Amino acid sequence: MIEAISPVRKPTAIPKVGFVSLGCPKALTDSELILTQLSAEGYQTSKTFEGADLVIVNTCGFIDDAVKESLDTIGEALAENGRVIVTGCLGAKKVSGAAGEGDVNLVRQMHPSVLAVTGPHATQEVMDAVHLNLPKPHDPFLDLVPNSFGIAGIKLTPRHYAYLKISEGCNHRCTFCIIPSMRGDLVSRPIGDVLGEARALFAGGVKELLVISQDTSAYGVDVKYRTGFWDGKPVKTRMLELVQALGEIAEPYGAWVRLHYVYPYPSVDEVISLMATGRVLPYLDVPFQHSHPDVLKRMKRPASGEKNLERLARWREMCPEIVVRSTFIAGFPGETEAEFEHLLEFMREAQIDRAGCFAYSPVDGAAANDIPGMLPLALREERRARFMAVAEAVSAAKLQKRVGATMQVLVDSAPGMGKKGGIGRTYADAPEIDGTVKLLPPEKISKTLKVGEFTKARIVGTQGHDLVAVPF
Repeated sequence: MIEAISPVRKPTAIPKVGFVSLGCPKALTDSELILTQLSAEGYQTSKTFEGADLVIVNTCGFIDDAVKESLDTIGEALAENGRVIVTGCLGAKKVSGAAGEGDVNLVRQMHPSVLAVTGPHATQEVMDAVHLNLPKPHDPFLDLVPNSFGIAGIKLTPRHYAYLKISEGCNHRCTFCIIPSMRGDLVSRPIGDVLGEARALFAGGVKELLVISQDTSAYGVDVKYRTGFWDGKPVKTRMLELVQALGEIAEPYGAWVRLHYVYPYPSVDEVISLMATGRVLPYLDVPFQHSHPDVLKRMKRPASGEKNLERLARWREMCPEIVVRSTFIAGFPGETEAEFEHLLEFMREAQIDRAGCFAYSPVDGAAANDIPGMLPLALREERRARFMAVAEAVSAAKLQKRVGATMQVLVDSAPGMGKKGGIGRTYADAPEIDGTVKLLPPEKISKTLKVGEFTKARIVGTQGHDLVAVPF
């Protein structure tokens, strides 16, 4: 239900909407859909609040820090602009109200003057709220969308890489996570739509496609892997067939396909075979979260944690170049010192290339909060630091082995055509979450670097999580 809190403001010129996108890549793709629709209808968009007729804030509500950032941003937008529409995961968050009130919307409770509040992946509801408060200037069927990728719409990422969301929601009920309560159960996008968007992105110049979802391995489970159609051919709605098709579409453009949020099911082995042939990047983002079977049971994690070491060994046997990144939680309720030491030993044996770790944070509404044995914050943080020391040692040793190698690097930054160097990434590095390659000035005076293009580079050293290389 959308209700206008303040009267419609008639814009003096082309209506202008301020826009802020917070949270994960899945939220970013929601923002892209909204921005595409705004642009199609003739609205101007801005990253600032100043001079906008209203502001849309796409929020994150996963952990306490994200909730605070979202609420602070809403408050800032209200202070500077006064007319704010809130969408995203925080918009779906409920808290206990006063006696007799039952559950109330958190955003409404903290900022009652917002124009409207919606949950995540609610493009039409957001547009309905915009229309209520700021009439659209043009007919969307007559307007063209500038700076877009055709049917793929507007993207907020640099033009040479883009996220491709293949599904919404999640069927798992991990005890530390409230995402299913905000985004619902798994809903896979039709495979023809996904592949059509991918081709539009590659045709528009995207050189790296990052496949995202809550559980990429489960793509198609909700529709029982039904057969869809792409270019007049039948294609199963399943991860293997999706990745095969994405690799085929990317090949003529010389582009990368990178897989994120891949749960370690046995079916993933088939995708590793595609990586070994070069069809997709030999890179997997696998959210292991922990290694000890008892902790994984308390987390209600899918797949078998006990088999992950042998699974990783099998993947590396099938594709020696594979790079695995993962995330973990230290200090989960009830975690004993022995269980934590099991995790450290797993890290040493598993040789995870890139690892991140969170100290367990109680999230309002998460079932894990009721598990006995909540650890003191200081101990949770201390374990996170110990974990990261091990993870960084593993990563540094792996990076050192790259020295002397020649690698393909995708250029992200190249001031002055790269005459003094630039910044790029190898296949082992996803944007913003992994390391980078510091590109030194090219050896040849005639050599130039261009953002969004590939260059060959010789790795000559390391700097923390990053590589140093000379392009040639």
